[in-house]
Order: sequence, then C-alpha cells, then structure tokens
Amino acid sequence: MRGTLRGVVDPELGANIVDLGMVNAIDVADDGFVLVTVALTISGCPLRVQIRDDVESKVRGLPGVTGVKVKFGEMDQEQRSAVMQRARRHASEHAPETEVPLTTRIVAIASGKGGVGKSSVTVNLASALAARGYSVGVLDADIWGFSVPRMLGLSGRLEATDKGQISPLEVPVGAGRIKVVSMGFLVDDEDMAIMWRGLMLAKAVEEFLVKVAWGPMDYLLIDMPPGTGDVQMALGRLLPRTEMVVVTTPALAAQKVAVRVADMARRSYLKVLGVIENMSTFTCDHGETYPLFGVGGGETLATDLGVPLLGRIPLEPEVSLANDSGKPLSVAAPNSAAGSVFAAIADRIADDLLPPVNMSGCTARMLSAVENALG
Repeated sequence: MRGTLRGVVDPELGANIVDLGMVNAIDVADDGFVLVTVALTISGCPLRVQIRDDVESKVRGLPGVTGVKVKFGEMDQEQRSAVMQRARRHASEHAPETEVPLTTRIVAIASGKGGVGKSSVTVNLASALAARGYSVGVLDADIWGFSVPRMLGLSGRLEATDKGQISPLEVPVGAGRIKVVSMGFLVDDEDMAIMWRGLMLAKAVEEFLVKVAWGPMDYLLIDMPPGTGDVQMALGRLLPRTEMVVVTTPALAAQKVAVRVADMARRSYLKVLGVIENMSTFTCDHGETYPLFGVGGGETLATDLGVPLLGRIPLEPEVSLANDSGKPLSVAAPNSAAGSVFAAIADRIADDLLPPVNMSGCTARMLSAVENALG
C-alpha cells in the first residue's frame, strides 16, 4: 500500500509523501477499512484537502478496500527539518533541463549580506577568466539589485533567436568572451524599481537558465542576491552541480552572516568551493596599510567551513572607479594590487579547484568529429 501512496505528490515540495516521510501509519481493519495517518509540515497546510483527496483516490482503488479515511497530524521541528532535507535532495536529483551545457563549470558568487562587493567580485573574476581565453557566462541573478551591465559597460536589450530563445549580450575580453544576461537588459529605465515577490524572482532566474541560448561556455558565474531566499533555493533545484564561492569582509558581523549562506548551500547539496575576503586592507600613498574593516573575517570563515581562502582583495578606490567606468580592474589594471589578486584567484580556480572540462578525448566528441568528416 505504501507503494501506491508513492503516487501522491506534495505539490509544494515536489516529491511523494512516502519518500518525504509524511506517512506515519497505515492501519487496515478486518473489514477492509483503511486509516492513513499523514503528518503535515503545519496543521493548517492549505494543500491538506488535495493531499487527502489524492490519498483516498489511490487507496480506494486497491483490491479489498471498503473505505478510506485520512487522519492528519503535525510534524515537530525535527521532523520538519528532515522532510525539507529530503525535498531538497529530491530536487537536486531530479533537476530540470537547462540550456547551460553539462560541460560548463558553474560558480555562484554569494554573500550573506549586501554591501560586501559580491557583484564586483563576480565581474572581475569573470573578466580574469575570460582574459585567460575562456568563454565565460555571467548570470545576474540579483533581480532587484542588478549591477552587472554597468560594471561591464554593456547596454542594450535582450533579443530572441530564430528558435525563440534569448540571446545573451557578449563582450570580448582578452582572448576570451563574456556572455551576460541581466534584468538590466529588460527594463527601460535603470532606475526603475523591480517590485516582485520571491517566487517571481525565482521564476525569472529559471527563465534565464532554460530559455537563454547560452551556447558553449567554460564557466558560468552567477551573481547571487544576498541572503538565503527563493533565488538561492531555486538555484539548488535547477543547477545542483553549482559550486559556491562565499564573499565576506574582514568584519566579524559579515563573517557570521556569511556562515548562513554556506549552511544553505550545503542543505541544498551544493558544494562550497571557497571564501573570498573583500575590502581586506587599505594602503595609503605613503605605504602604510590599515585594516579599516577589521582583521581575519575571511580566514575565520574559511576555517569554520573547512574550505580554502581563495584570496584577500585589498580596498582600492580604483576598483570602484573601474567598475563605474564599465572596465573591471582585472582587465583595466591587471597588475594593480587588487587586479593581481583577482588574476590569482582565477588561476587557482582554473588550474586547481575547478579546471575546465576537456572533452577532446571523449568518445562522443571523437564520434561526432568522424561523422562531420564523413558528411
């Protein structure tokens, strides 16, 4: 009978009630009457009627069943947490298809709070990777606070391809290219507020992943909104192979908030690749260095998470000026202090932690080459 109840899916969690652990008991009387006890995440769950009807419909069709009743209970906090973990695991194992190639390395640049320079890290790291000759996609998933177009000096509108997909805007960087999709290419006025609720934000990110003709890419960097909301959960569902880089500042407060982002990533079965400490120190004209925002936040966070500290980016006015001019510092001044750190982080990712996928010797690629040669 439990096998039959696997056909009852919780519409909100997207998995069946048996695998989620929501079926507490099934009691069958001698006369064939069946009592099914279902534990809901909350007693007033608005989906209880649908779940009840689906359970009764499934069980009533079994041989020998003379009647069905569904009894509801409410989970405690521990049970609720366990169900959410099962739901996240199910989502990661049944990810929908996207237009992001399976060979693309995906890195989400995340932060626990705003104002730590996450977008600046995203565009500078993307530029540093592209300067090495890679094809890099940048998805501006911060729908409310999009800033990637201005930082990369891009303007225009997203257009449709002949197949009805969306074409990203592109810009050459060194020997490589950057492909960009942002809400900034869909609004008429950069100053217009995007007043959307969480589910609409998550849906927008899904559209950017399933309807954009990304094409071949070595890397896709995703500029995440701060925090642990709907967009972050949608990413875990849509791109479970994503690896996350957490950006923080040396301040203890930023480090404590950033821990929550890493916890969210791991609860969504996403790997945390490493930590970047931004605004690390400021060096004045006479050579004296000052830790304006504290000391050690990035290293402490990396140690707590058991991941590498990828780099400490110094606080330089040139970084902000370069971003405002649309030419990231990692390209405009690669030999500057901050530019050198961005280049070193890109080298570490591409050479050691997350090298591009090389398909040149794979059977499928070789077969494709032979078929093309034969016409």
